[in-house]
Amino acid sequence: MPTAANARLDYEASQTLLPMTPLVDSGDHQTFTSGADLWSQRAGYTPVIRPNGLLTGGLISPSSNQDDQIDVAALTVQLQGLVLPVAGTVGIPLTRGIGTDTHIINSLTVNAAGTVNVLIGEEGTSFTEARGAAGGAPFIPVDSVEIGQIRLTETDSATVNLPEIFQKPGIHQERANFPGFTANPLLGELTFVAPLPLSHVGGLPKAIYAEVYEPEFAEVDLASSFVPPETTHSVSSTQVYGRAVGASSSSLNQGSFKALLEDGVTDPLVLLKNEVLFFRFYPDQNKSAHLLCFGTLGLARQFPADNHIEGSFTVSAPYAAVERES
Repeated sequence: MPTAANARLDYEASQTLLPMTPLVDSGDHQTFTSGADLWSQRAGYTPVIRPNGLLTGGLISPSSNQDDQIDVAALTVQLQGLVLPVAGTVGIPLTRGIGTDTHIINSLTVNAAGTVNVLIGEEGTSFTEARGAAGGAPFIPVDSVEIGQIRLTETDSATVNLPEIFQKPGIHQERANFPGFTANPLLGELTFVAPLPLSHVGGLPKAIYAEVYEPEFAEVDLASSFVPPETTHSVSSTQVYGRAVGASSSSLNQGSFKALLEDGVTDPLVLLKNEVLFFRFYPDQNKSAHLLCFGTLGLARQFPADNHIEGSFTVSAPYAAVERES
């Protein structure tokens, strides 16, 4: 029967920085990846993820006693991986439709220089949500953020009314925190709860920037007895009249392993106790198939007088270990 006598256990010993850079759209406009297969979760090395979008402020209001103008309050945006403060601006001029093309959308945007701009959609006889179409909003430059839209239906000069100003997140306004997303460090990717609107030039979604650290591994010397964190399932039952009603539940066990230590104090792995680290286990170190997991490293040490100093390590993981073939 096969054994794990030729196994190898690696731990996250260091990290390599991948500087702030745009993530790559996987094609569904919902999942985005970086150049790193894994994202370190160690304190001080966790990912910094900054989708382009409005963070705070940016309320649009009609300019007082000024026809065809609006004001925008001070705001902050995330753009190109930076947090950018932008001062409030007053008296921003708008464009109205001409002749029978009465419906026009003015899109208020902020670019990476911190400049507030108005982009003009194509006039039409009615509004549409199709970008670039007659009566629709214009496409936004890739590294600009749309703060809101002003939808005008009168060709004559007049004061802008509040009902003509639209700032609904995800439709008229790009926010950095909308829609929400989850990051998967085991896959080196993040996934939004819904596909991002294709509102930018070229039919692209907003840009997503991230700074991540990729784990670098070293072997755990003299390791044994590795147990990966895995999901287990159980069934319980409740007796009712005439029969039993079953219910299933799942739980995630704690990973663990043992290792002989030099002195139990200055060993490199001992110095990382209580850190969140990645671990990589090869059942046969001559083959590429392996398990990956990450979690908080716990440690219990034994210092016998007549035997080796030994550490019993635990890995408290938020996810079950995953299998990789290469």
